[in-house]
Amino acid sequence: MTLQDEIEAGRSTVKADAYAMSIGEIVNLYRDRELVIRPEFQRLFRWTPPKKSRLIESILLGIPLPSIFVMQRHDGVWEVIDGLQRLSTILEFMGELRDEEKGELLPPSQLQGTRYLPSLEGLSFEGTEEGAALTPGQRVSLKRSKLDFKILLPESDEKAKYELFDRLNSGGEVPSAQEVRNCQLIMRNRDFFLWLEELRNDSSFNACALISSRAAEEQYDLELVCRFLSLISSTLQELKEMESVDVFLTDKMLELAGSEGFDRPSWGKVFRDTFSLLSEALESDSFRRYDNSKGRFLGGFSVSAFEAISVGVASNLEAWARVPEEDRAGALRGRVEDMWSETFFRSQARGGVRGTTRIPLTIPAAKDFFRP
Repeated sequence: MTLQDEIEAGRSTVKADAYAMSIGEIVNLYRDRELVIRPEFQRLFRWTPPKKSRLIESILLGIPLPSIFVMQRHDGVWEVIDGLQRLSTILEFMGELRDEEKGELLPPSQLQGTRYLPSLEGLSFEGTEEGAALTPGQRVSLKRSKLDFKILLPESDEKAKYELFDRLNSGGEVPSAQEVRNCQLIMRNRDFFLWLEELRNDSSFNACALISSRAAEEQYDLELVCRFLSLISSTLQELKEMESVDVFLTDKMLELAGSEGFDRPSWGKVFRDTFSLLSEALESDSFRRYDNSKGRFLGGFSVSAFEAISVGVASNLEAWARVPEEDRAGALRGRVEDMWSETFFRSQARGGVRGTTRIPLTIPAAKDFFRP
């Protein structure tokens, strides 16, 4: 196949249209639920007040904004693929943004003064007891301002929307790689995503995988759930062919989300049993480095330890179940401590070792090492 053939084949998978629409029209579509922001996507709405204010400043000054990308469903409804932050900011400022899970309107936002419009300080769209409002003329001007929409049509290839979302979002500061992955999973299979959320809230998992509040905000705990499921359900050949950990996780999770043969109850039990065992034996020490000279666990969470220990234990759950209950926790704790005495594991856990290099080596080794 020539380059031109490849270009034409690729173009045939994406059917798109473009449309300029006023903010007033957008609000009407949103009110009528013909423009949808999924409640799961809304969790990514975490712009700061200064950033929200700069967006409204740009609209008032007539500065062009980047296009909004939506997916048109077969019923004609538009689902937002990219532009969540911008649309949510505008709707919130106008007092139109809903809490999609509760169905209630959120309080309208107030602006902060900006570089070019310092008088925006304390202003809201229609005013509050504490603050002033835009003038009627300014409100009309804002509602008549237009945004450019790019529309992915229903006849596009099913995979096109995931690829488009990834391309549009993977380069920016917001959202994180896992937040992008979340949205792709929601589009692929919402029930599968909600199942991942259940696993993420497992008490034993949270007792073991202590992460920072910032990491939690960026969905790193959910990334760990995806990392566990992806690694334990992959063949060694798949691990060896990994070129990027993020791409591998996305592709594997989308594959599992679309697989009718993926047994969620069974894999959920493996997940819960694994972290229940680790929590009983080590709790918050589960994925920290063990210092033999000091006889204790030190430092913070180690993702390489998480990979090796969680997958190693999960691969040997039946064998661990045969260990007498009174000895099980102590035996597992000792095995984790011993791991940190192994030159091989320590070398792979050091900084600078790429995940694509580490994972194909440590995962098969861990499956053997954690056999009781």
